[in-house]
Amino acid sequence: MSIKIIGEQSIPNIPWQDRPAGCNDVIWRYDANPVIERNATPTSNSIFNSAVIKFGDGYAGVFRCDNKERVMQIHVGFSDDGINWDINPERIHFECEDEEVGTFHYAYDPRVVFIEDRYYITWCNGYAGAPTIGVGYTFDFKTFHQLENAFLPFNRNGVLFPRKINGNYAMLSRPSDSGHTPFGDIYYSESPDMEFWGKHRHVMAPRGGWESTKIGAGPIPIETSEGWLMIYHGVLTSCNGFVYSFSTALLDLEKPWKVIARCKEYLLSPQTLYECVGDVPNVAFPCAALCDADTGKLAIYYGCADTVTGVAFGKVDEIVKYTLDNSSV
Repeated sequence: MSIKIIGEQSIPNIPWQDRPAGCNDVIWRYDANPVIERNATPTSNSIFNSAVIKFGDGYAGVFRCDNKERVMQIHVGFSDDGINWDINPERIHFECEDEEVGTFHYAYDPRVVFIEDRYYITWCNGYAGAPTIGVGYTFDFKTFHQLENAFLPFNRNGVLFPRKINGNYAMLSRPSDSGHTPFGDIYYSESPDMEFWGKHRHVMAPRGGWESTKIGAGPIPIETSEGWLMIYHGVLTSCNGFVYSFSTALLDLEKPWKVIARCKEYLLSPQTLYECVGDVPNVAFPCAALCDADTGKLAIYYGCADTVTGVAFGKVDEIVKYTLDNSSV
């Protein structure tokens, strides 16, 4: 099967490590994980569930940095190689025309995508003490502008598609509640102007096993000839609490609420010490993926135990084929 990657750029210096000898997994961990420790800024308690993107000759990112007051904030950072990061110790301050919308309560779990002429950021935004999807943009990762919140509370895991669909901006999200939500399906929405959102469609629900409690979209979907490759997390409720793993699905290119294929297995689950031990044990939570269009190499950034940030690797063609071959829809 020849799988074509659409719309992605060449990233010749993408972070990469070959599959270890004897490893048969389609996604494997970087052997120097975690790449970002919890104390990478002077005031951080933990740095995890963060987004990175190609920027200039290097990389930029928006990082979840919970500080020592345990306030959830997002910070900008830069890297030459995608592995070693310089993260601004001061949180992002958005310029916003509406004081009510722009009042800071908390921010966490960002995603970043380039659409047309700017970099859009989505995050779980505290509005009136409740979580919803914040939306902003930047041209240079120096000045940040905040737009209207996408949805009413309660909502999490807002993930934009990298191009317009049916002439509209498109986003995946996971309606929730005000707490550590014990449920959650993935939904699709469209907007003509990144302000008013509608055309809501159900995408998929949890279905048992490793994803029996709730699911949510992860990194920005990758457009391929076989459909949108969506990396998503799933949650199992064990006798010791939630366990966050991640896997993949393929969505229809023009009707992304239609699921073409969905891998039955997790592709990465919390099994190493840094994924199992931390502020929230047993969490592998993906928020970003770099993809090199020329080679199909994929570098996935994921939060580990809600404490540090790790990287895992794979190849798009292998992941798509594995998803198709091991699918249950």
